[in-house]
Amino acid sequence: MGPIVTIIIPAMNEEKTIGSCLEKIKVGCLRGNIQYEIIVSDSSTDSTPDIARSHGARVIHPERRGYGNAYISAFPHAKGEIIVIGDADDTYDFTLIPELVKPIAQRKADMVIGSRLKGTILPGSMPWLHQFIGNPLLTRLLNFTFHSQFSDTHSGMRAISKEALQKLSLHTGGMEFASEMLIEAAKKGLRFEEIPITYYPRKGPSKLHSFADGWRHVRFIMLVRPLRFLIVPGLLFILLGFSLMAGVGFLKSVEMQGLHSFILGDILVLGGLQFLLSGVVMKSYSVTHQLDDCGPWFSQILRYQTLEKLLFTGVLFMILGFASGMYILSQWISVTGPLTQITNAVLSLSSVIIGLQLIFTALHVSMMLLQCERDGCSGFMG
Repeated sequence: MGPIVTIIIPAMNEEKTIGSCLEKIKVGCLRGNIQYEIIVSDSSTDSTPDIARSHGARVIHPERRGYGNAYISAFPHAKGEIIVIGDADDTYDFTLIPELVKPIAQRKADMVIGSRLKGTILPGSMPWLHQFIGNPLLTRLLNFTFHSQFSDTHSGMRAISKEALQKLSLHTGGMEFASEMLIEAAKKGLRFEEIPITYYPRKGPSKLHSFADGWRHVRFIMLVRPLRFLIVPGLLFILLGFSLMAGVGFLKSVEMQGLHSFILGDILVLGGLQFLLSGVVMKSYSVTHQLDDCGPWFSQILRYQTLEKLLFTGVLFMILGFASGMYILSQWISVTGPLTQITNAVLSLSSVIIGLQLIFTALHVSMMLLQCERDGCSGFMG
């Protein structure tokens, strides 16, 4: 007898397929001489939980619906040394459980993933958009961002040792849980292996929403690591825009020759700053909600003294912008001929916008810190 294995299956109205899944689990575990228990994390309104109990499964009911919530609610109930997860729609072959847990039982891996993209995807089991664009693209994005080498980041059939699972900080309640689990595994340096599996057609209607669920995965990756997606591009846009504005200002008369280039540079600066500050807000969210580590450089930003300085700088920019605007107004009142204050007007407007961006960024981050303090997770602020 090997280690005890807990198989966790999230289910919502899968009465047509849950019985078949549980029978395949029994066949696979009997073939592999595996001691096992089955937990069905159920949010159904049909007879799914009754069928699951009739096949010997333990049924729990998460407080909230959602793919991630189903697993997060079930993990504390698991008694096994190895946890196997898989969907209840009969698209995965649970008779492969012995092959899935073998590398973990032999201590060659902490996690094993059943890779559909390395195996066989039967006709009608996965839309071509998912098979050839969606899943490969999201997999490459995750691998690029977190320096991992997964081949199928959205496979729902996985095994992980309980010891490794306890190292992962898992919070998301929706479909992005699939990405979060692998992101955490990559960040924690878990050893993983992949085995090719066959993906079967689903018997009932799919609960996936291609674009909505795909966007949730992209959004989560950006939220955890906004540096590459927002902060770095923002800095580049600011540098390019400022260089363009300065070049036009020194080499040409803005009002007569370089107006359009000057305004383009200003747009790049404002857009780049918005990218940069959005990245700061997203990074603050991921840190305060324990989705990512703070790091020494960002801990300096998450200090009230830093945010107060940012707020003061924003107010200063607004004062300068309004003062410049009042100067332009006074010139308009006093000058009888043509008024050539385009450069000052652009800079005045930009100063006010920059001030608002800085002020609201400081306020948003401060509110997240207050919430984090209330929840008792403010240790990273020093």
